[in-house]
Amino acid sequence: MSRYHIVTTWRIEASLEEVAAILSDIAGLTTWWPSVYLAVEETARGDATGVGKEVALLTKGWLPYTLRWSFRVIEVDPPRRVVLVPVGDFTGRGEWTFAQEGPVAVIRYDWEVEARKPMLRALTWLLRPVFTANHNWAMRRGEDSLRLEVIRRRAGTAAERARVPPPPGPSRLTFRRAIRSVGAARGSPGKGAA
Repeated sequence: MSRYHIVTTWRIEASLEEVAAILSDIAGLTTWWPSVYLAVEETARGDATGVGKEVALLTKGWLPYTLRWSFRVIEVDPPRRVVLVPVGDFTGRGEWTFAQEGPVAVIRYDWEVEARKPMLRALTWLLRPVFTANHNWAMRRGEDSLRLEVIRRRAGTAAERARVPPPPGPSRLTFRRAIRSVGAARGSPGKGAA
């Protein structure tokens, strides 16, 4: 089976309102979380709470492949919860929940999906731990990037914003480099390695 159930928890010094403003800014995803979101297009606006919003995405993780998928928001309880339904290279359900613990926003993402991309379906039996690690890598980049974006948005001046480090960029791993890395780890440099 190519089903995955992965739960991620982030802890960010921020208010729920700050986190909700950043996560609901769909157009900004490629700016503050560029390691994962390569292209984003809102295809339907939804109602005032966001229910019915539809977004088309091109994403990637650490591994050298991209994913084309979209999601539709089906439930919103601002600023506590957002439920989405992905379609495309994934189908299933994603649920963001938010809680405030003093100065810390606790953000939980419950991702229960079936991989539909043919390569993922074909190799899940063998590479499930690798694909799960790829998702976890992407979510760690998201946590790091969200933390930086909160700091950037709190900055009062352009000079203060300029001092905030940029978010981590996308992985430049290619299949060729991945094979070379595995070969080097085993003690053989692989074809074409220097």
